[in-house]
Amino acid sequence: MSATEARKIILDMDSSESPVHGNQEGSAWNGHFNSRCYHPLFVFNQFGDCEGAVLRPGNVHSADGWKDFLKPIVDRYKGTNRKLYFRGDAAFASPDVYEYLEEKGILYAIRLPANQVLSREIEHLTTRPVGRPSAKPKIFFHAFSYRAASWNKSRRVVAKVERT
Repeated sequence: MSATEARKIILDMDSSESPVHGNQEGSAWNGHFNSRCYHPLFVFNQFGDCEGAVLRPGNVHSADGWKDFLKPIVDRYKGTNRKLYFRGDAAFASPDVYEYLEEKGILYAIRLPANQVLSREIEHLTTRPVGRPSAKPKIFFHAFSYRAASWNKSRRVVAKVERT
């Protein structure tokens, strides 16, 4: 591992389903998972270490409470000379998350939910070429500037399209 890699910390935030059998306190029905469950939130680093976990009721949104949960984790790295990166799924695609990370100088990769504007921007990558498909997957990237109506500024978006 290089010195640069040793100074880099990737924080990967995600929620999970923890199904229950019965009416345990705090559990609730979650239509997405189609179960009565808890809906814990986790942060792992790139080494697989759990940086934090919180047990939440089963009926909360995947990103519910993200800031109160993430802030102490980020604060632990103050003064450590470590560069923080954040990775999250589409549940964390909201202006308040972006603004918090940008304010803290944390670079991030967060999946955006699909929409017509984004689909049009990558249409040239999604049109299958004429001819026999490749035996190996082909991966294409396209970077562009995008500003959703709810955002206060444009941000760089990188689309990845994989043809199998």
